[in-house]
Amino acid sequence: MPRRTATLIASTLTLIALLCVALLTPTPYSEMSPGPTVNTLGDYGGDTVIQISGHQTYPADGHLNMTTVRVTGADYRMNLVEALLGWARHDDKVVEHDTLYPQGQTAQQADQENAEEFSQSQDSAKVAALDELHIPVQSRVIVAAVVKGGAAEGTLHAGDVIKAVDGTTVTEADQVAKQVTKHKPGEPVVFTVVRAADVKAKSPATHQVTITTRQSHDQGPSRAVVGIQAGIEHLFPFNIDIKLADVGGPSAGMMFALGIVDKLTPGSLTGGKFVAGTGTIDDNGAVGPIGGISLKTIGARDKGAQYFLTPADNCEEAAKDVPKGLTLVKVKTLDDAMTALKEIKAGDTAALPSCKS
Repeated sequence: MPRRTATLIASTLTLIALLCVALLTPTPYSEMSPGPTVNTLGDYGGDTVIQISGHQTYPADGHLNMTTVRVTGADYRMNLVEALLGWARHDDKVVEHDTLYPQGQTAQQADQENAEEFSQSQDSAKVAALDELHIPVQSRVIVAAVVKGGAAEGTLHAGDVIKAVDGTTVTEADQVAKQVTKHKPGEPVVFTVVRAADVKAKSPATHQVTITTRQSHDQGPSRAVVGIQAGIEHLFPFNIDIKLADVGGPSAGMMFALGIVDKLTPGSLTGGKFVAGTGTIDDNGAVGPIGGISLKTIGARDKGAQYFLTPADNCEEAAKDVPKGLTLVKVKTLDDAMTALKEIKAGDTAALPSCKS
């Protein structure tokens, strides 16, 4: 065989081998790309996204779109070719796998965490929206979770309402831990509770439950614990249901709140304009930052958005690469977002607070 032919064959075989290695060898990277953007005022997957019953609602036009990021699964590792192609694409972002899924987190754990954050964001969106409309929402402290093997296991149960600790009334979740840690490990603490099964009764009975505290295994100073996580349960004056499958995380909170406000007030918040956005929200209406902001702006603009409500802490990153035709609007609170929508509706866009690059 001529030397040139042999060299060509050897080179080809080497190239094929390298290509196979590139296709088969996993890398420590994951990929993020623009995900679906959904109008909170409309329907998605055959369901109305925000469903309200027991209170007057009003038709709303325009768009208040929440945005998402699509990511590769926790169990999937990109090969080298996929990673190189991802780096080359403008609309995708390749990141270290552990950035999205901390070491040791399974796909099931990631899904569970996202579902819990999504549920909490919906709850806070409802509270913030009703507060914006001056509609009171009652709340109560509950046992959110019981630690397996903890001192309270079998004595307190998830959903039990905590009325008092050692006779001191509690109205906030953190007050429970403050009362417990007044004790030394091994001392008893008395909970006054309404059992979860009884909370809907007209006159639910209260029970005194005594639990012997144990020493915390956390790093730091020794402290007394009983092995529960306290939380807040809100009692809404009417039903607000958010239907949106296959979405997780807390980043749609602000847009859900705006959608609720729009449906509960006459007229249209947007004046028929296409507004999208993102941002977490807490019960007090504070808007927090999210991940993947540049991908969300791309997805929003591709869908037709003209304005993008941007958490203030994401503004610097978002302003580095703004899709053509999209105006970024900086917001810190739900009140900021409401003010921005009034200006967008009126066409007074010069007054909008913008994200500067």
